[in-house]
Amino acid sequence: MKNFIENLPKAELHLHIEGSFEPELMFKIAQRNNIKIKYKSIEEIREAYQFDCLQDFLDIYYQGAGVLITEQDFYDLTYSYLEKCAVQNVRHTEIMFDPQTHTERGIAFKTVINGISKACTAAKKELGVSSLLIMSYLRHLSEADAFKTLEQSLPYKHLIAAVGLDSSEKGNPPSKFKKVFEASIKEGYIPLAHAGEEGSSEYIWEALDLLKIKRIDHGNNCLQDDKLIQEIIKRDIALTVCPLSNTALQVVHDLKNHPLKKMMDLGLKTTINSDDPAYFGGQVNQNYIEIQEALNLSKQDLYDLAKNSFQYSLLDDKTIQFYLDELEVYYTKNK
Repeated sequence: MKNFIENLPKAELHLHIEGSFEPELMFKIAQRNNIKIKYKSIEEIREAYQFDCLQDFLDIYYQGAGVLITEQDFYDLTYSYLEKCAVQNVRHTEIMFDPQTHTERGIAFKTVINGISKACTAAKKELGVSSLLIMSYLRHLSEADAFKTLEQSLPYKHLIAAVGLDSSEKGNPPSKFKKVFEASIKEGYIPLAHAGEEGSSEYIWEALDLLKIKRIDHGNNCLQDDKLIQEIIKRDIALTVCPLSNTALQVVHDLKNHPLKKMMDLGLKTTINSDDPAYFGGQVNQNYIEIQEALNLSKQDLYDLAKNSFQYSLLDDKTIQFYLDELEVYYTKNK
């Protein structure tokens, strides 16, 4: 099964580029920029990547992001992640980035987007990995702040496919961002949002009805509401599920109790993703491997998950079909 997963063509739809920041690269960039961090070694950074909830994780996450200063830093961070995609048979990835994490500390929007997008262009050519960018609004900040980010993004619209909503979910419902999502859609951005990770099923309803989202990031708590499950199925909206993230943040206490298989059996379209792989103990293949083992998923299940990852990507129909054909050939030979 491990070999089948490693060679399975797949897409990753839920990945925060700042959360792919491996300790080695963080240490290297901090030294390059003469930034003092409170960790004296790579091992100390790795030990700090232990937490009990979303907020504890976010505190460390923002500290790490603080060493990213130059366009080269953002390029190196992104290219490092895309190299990992190439060796895992991740054929396409949809990368979330948090501009406010950087603009709040004086880094220009231009620096962030140019570094990330140049790495994506290079990786397509050099590694054969395609990518799209999702600009995420930070929900612990105000809607006015999100509007500023939207305004800053407009000269770079051609580089950004979608907008998302992430950071601390509790106490920051989707309804808080209704107007900025309406404005983002008018600018041509596809709306996506984190919902139902720590927030209740009501947050998912809000994301669907008020933000008009086309994909649900996480969505675990949709299982609280049978009517919501049927609505998600009816609207043909996929969930980007992140197993190792869920256990790291204590959303699920044991992978054996993870709701992924239940979601699949109910008819929900689910995908497997790594979320913040440097912090949560594994890239996307590790997520596939560990959830397969915990839930005894079949090759058919794994094929369905990979198929969904392409089918519910933001790619055009022709490109989706190209990847689906590749997946079909692989599965037919190896099932």
